[in-house]
Amino acid sequence: MIKQQTIICISSIDWEFIWQGHQEIMAVFAKNGNRILFIENTGVRAPSFKDIGRLNKRIKIWFSSIRGFREVQKNIVVYSPIILPFPHSFFARLINKRLLLRPLEKWMKAARFDQPIIWTFLPTGIALDIINTINHKLLVYYCIADFAKLTDKPYKLALTEKEVIRQSDVIFTQGSVLKNKCLQYNNNVHIFPFGVNVEAFLCANPDKEKKPDDIRTIPHPIIGYVGGIHRHIDFSLLKNIAQNRPEWSLVLIGPAQSDLSEIKHINNIFFLGKKEFSILPSYIAEFDVGIIPYKINAYTQTVYPTKMNEYLAMGKPVVSTNLPEVIAFNKENHEILRVASTNEDFIKAIDTYLGYDTPSSIVDRIACAKKNCWTERIELMSRHIEAFLDLKTPGQNEWQISLLRIYKQWRRKMVMVVSSVLIIYAGIFYTPFIWWISEPLIISQNPQKADCILVLAGGVGESGQPEQGYEERVSYAVKLYRQGYSENLLFSSGYTYAFKEPFIMKALAMSEGVPENRIYLETKAKNVYENIIFSGNILRMNKWRTILLVSSPYNMLRASLVAKKQIPAITIVYTPISDSLFYRHGENAAGNPVLKQITMRQIKGLLHEYLGIAYYFLKKYI
Repeated sequence: MIKQQTIICISSIDWEFIWQGHQEIMAVFAKNGNRILFIENTGVRAPSFKDIGRLNKRIKIWFSSIRGFREVQKNIVVYSPIILPFPHSFFARLINKRLLLRPLEKWMKAARFDQPIIWTFLPTGIALDIINTINHKLLVYYCIADFAKLTDKPYKLALTEKEVIRQSDVIFTQGSVLKNKCLQYNNNVHIFPFGVNVEAFLCANPDKEKKPDDIRTIPHPIIGYVGGIHRHIDFSLLKNIAQNRPEWSLVLIGPAQSDLSEIKHINNIFFLGKKEFSILPSYIAEFDVGIIPYKINAYTQTVYPTKMNEYLAMGKPVVSTNLPEVIAFNKENHEILRVASTNEDFIKAIDTYLGYDTPSSIVDRIACAKKNCWTERIELMSRHIEAFLDLKTPGQNEWQISLLRIYKQWRRKMVMVVSSVLIIYAGIFYTPFIWWISEPLIISQNPQKADCILVLAGGVGESGQPEQGYEERVSYAVKLYRQGYSENLLFSSGYTYAFKEPFIMKALAMSEGVPENRIYLETKAKNVYENIIFSGNILRMNKWRTILLVSSPYNMLRASLVAKKQIPAITIVYTPISDSLFYRHGENAAGNPVLKQITMRQIKGLLHEYLGIAYYFLKKYI
């Protein structure tokens, strides 16, 4: 077995979760003189309401430890990182690289944790960032499940998993389906299903006087399950068993990870909660039959239930739904357990075991479990790792070491640059900063009686899209007309798309009830300067001295600067549209608040106004 190595384990569960292969493998390595850094689960999906307890616990651990690092036993340090819980977001991933990797690199330096073996259970982007950043001697990927079936972004996880598989030096899988998937991108793939700590179960004391208090009073026969009570459990199957066999006691041991309302009220179903691994054998000892009541779905097609070997290690009969990996296991081990494809078959299988079981069957089950002992399994896995280590570490020249150091420094600089860019990006797009600095562009006054309402259309204007914007300006001008602020409308624009814009504006105003003889058109202007110049001629011709000026809110400053210089004799009341669709921010189309405060098109529109003012100043238009 490998010894005196440093190992970073990127786990898909937390250290204090149900004891599984993740903890078992690393604990065995630690006992053999290897130093382990166990990085707790960073997630494959965004959290939901039911994850609040786990997130709260992670935060408490972080504050009670040294920045998330704590030693749980000799040679094992657990790292509980605090990161943004959005594993498939590009920007969250950039931030998480800094949140996770900087403390990790500092700890590695302090602990002299150089050139580690990276062993990952996760194929996510965050795992890939660790792999690509940490200078490691070997990469092991243990593919234990099809995680793409657990996330709402399966295509993104599939991409990162493909890269993890390609980069891996050694790959272990739970079964043949996962092996075949990995073989598409890597040839060094080996099947190693989760094993069992046989010694822990064989040494369990079946003394009836020492059985746990919470199971002591539960009547036999006890049909038991050990593991997370999650959404892949077939609750309808459990309900069917309980209702058809009210004399049986169904005992479920493990943390509740799903809504249990379908079965929680049933009298002969007992929930005993999560138990420490050290006392788990004393509970299984009370089972008359161990069950694996999983649904058959896309995710469980690749699941290899660890509890199967735990039941067998204590000689308990096992009944399972027809999971592919359980069927394969059963064929390899001479039908050592019973597999049921229907609820009725499941009940019949339990009936058979309760009605007839033999001492020789118990011996066979224990012997079967011994073949899947973790000690032997980890030893075989270790040999694959050692073989690759012998190939990869013939000794490095000084130039190699220097080059690696240069690349490491370059990576740090890149992290700083990316972090700075990210902060700037967040400041621009996720705060009101740009709107704040654009506030001077807005001039808005209360409308009053005027000779004319002048509407600047703007062609493609700030949006960059033809025929976008004039509708809301015309509608607002008509509103002012109806409210009696003026009897005349003047539409100014020389822009042509399919038709000249002023004629479309006129048709729109007439459709809303404005008489044709109250509408005037200016059809030559190509920009704000020409809007004011050419409209000014029409205003003077009609001896109009006071106007209401309608345009977009952020166009008002430029228009006012031009007007003050070019038509100083005209009194102008600036009445921009109150709610510009293009410049709307802080909410979506439905009016609900959103995190993103501004879009790139809006930034271009605002920048266009400031650059326009600068250009007009140079041209002496203002």
